[in-house]
Amino acid sequence: MRLIFLGPPGAGKGTQAKLLTERYGIPQLSTGDMLRAAVAQATEVGKRAKAVMDAGQLVSDEIVNEIVSDRIDAPDCAKGFILDGYPRTVPQAKALDRMLEEKGLKLDAVIELKVDEAALVRRMENRVAETIAAGGSVRSDDNPEAFKRRLTEYREKTAPLSEYYAGTGQLKAVDGMADVDTVTAEIEKILA
Repeated sequence: MRLIFLGPPGAGKGTQAKLLTERYGIPQLSTGDMLRAAVAQATEVGKRAKAVMDAGQLVSDEIVNEIVSDRIDAPDCAKGFILDGYPRTVPQAKALDRMLEEKGLKLDAVIELKVDEAALVRRMENRVAETIAAGGSVRSDDNPEAFKRRLTEYREKTAPLSEYYAGTGQLKAVDGMADVDTVTAEIEKILA
């Protein structure tokens, strides 16, 4: 099973990916985790990525695509994987299509968690308040202004993926505002 989750920050992609990884025994592949692992393992592409990051620049699509390709070839991905945070742009999606085709693989589904952005901001504010009340620490980007910037960036850069995957017939939408169990059940229906 090979899946992509789409949706803005806070939509519940990570929660749903975790549940599916446990149920199906397939890894959740986060771009950040894959990048850090390639750098830590000092792979050829990891060395190139490290040089770019050390120079304070953004890692190119070419490097990210190569890291994803290498990761998909790992033994734990033989039964499938869930991509989280990749692809971020339509050019990355097209590169992924070519990459999978070259490997003789295809996506089983692209699932978009549809959410109300104003409700997401309220959710984030509540989560921060609960974390602080419980004596926990809060991420530096867990504040309304930073969260709204992340939502804007998502709309501008990543949201066009919905249109791209709708055009391929692979996009399936789920109401991400429902409770976790309902969202999980809807995803299971899509995968059945």
